[in-house]
Amino acid sequence: MCDSNDHDDLHKYTRRDFAAWAASAGLLTTLPAVANAAAVAERDVTITTPDGTCDAYFVAPTSGSAPGVLVWPDVFGLRPAFRQMGKRLAESGYSVLVVNPFYRQKKAPTAPQGGQTPIAEVLPLMQALTPAMHLSDGKTFVAWLDAQAEVDKARKIGTTGYCMGGPIAVRTALVAAGRVGAVASFHGAAMVTPAPESPHRLVAQTKAQYLIAIAENDDTKDPEAKTSLRTAFEGAKLQAEVEVYPAAHGWCPPDTRVYDAAQADRAWARLLATFNKALV
Repeated sequence: MCDSNDHDDLHKYTRRDFAAWAASAGLLTTLPAVANAAAVAERDVTITTPDGTCDAYFVAPTSGSAPGVLVWPDVFGLRPAFRQMGKRLAESGYSVLVVNPFYRQKKAPTAPQGGQTPIAEVLPLMQALTPAMHLSDGKTFVAWLDAQAEVDKARKIGTTGYCMGGPIAVRTALVAAGRVGAVASFHGAAMVTPAPESPHRLVAQTKAQYLIAIAENDDTKDPEAKTSLRTAFEGAKLQAEVEVYPAAHGWCPPDTRVYDAAQADRAWARLLATFNKALV
């Protein structure tokens, strides 16, 4: 979502939109407990990449090995909300890596005030990324997951992306087509653009099952995007669930002003169902 065409697409959003999506540590909501939650162990990790060292959060069940999951945060980056989301996934039976996508510029937290951080402070971090960086990072992080004893290498890996993370999740499936079995995008930004590297143009080169959860206000801004995505998946003969949720962009992370507990839990249930089916 970071080439010139994608930037133009992002410019459709106003500062008021970004403010409405903003996250704040003070607004962090505790997510619902996981039924029969697995005991987990969590740790901060550093991962060597071709461009430097990435700081990240890894959490996994303490017993045995589990399918790996790579989580790409939104524009506000790795923060308590995404640690909570990663831990909840681990308690559901997955070995989860949540990365700082902006490690080339700053260590996390890159938005220490969450969504109350002025958008002007975080947009340059996002705009400094390129599709080539997305591809390189995705390949590196999947390889890192596969090197962990907690990850079951006999089962496929899943990847999820929120806002700007949606396109990165698709590009991860592109560079690790043999490993990534499921991709989920929640209120993904710039999933359909005129650029040759637009995510919807890449899905045919992947082998994943898809869950695309679109925010209602994003659909209003670009109502044809969902049709383009469905057409792309049908053409590639890939299983995909593309749905517009009656919620605002940013509804999933529990620290946003527009967090919608009911719709976030619905999206969460669909994520678990997708992973349960695809990560075999």
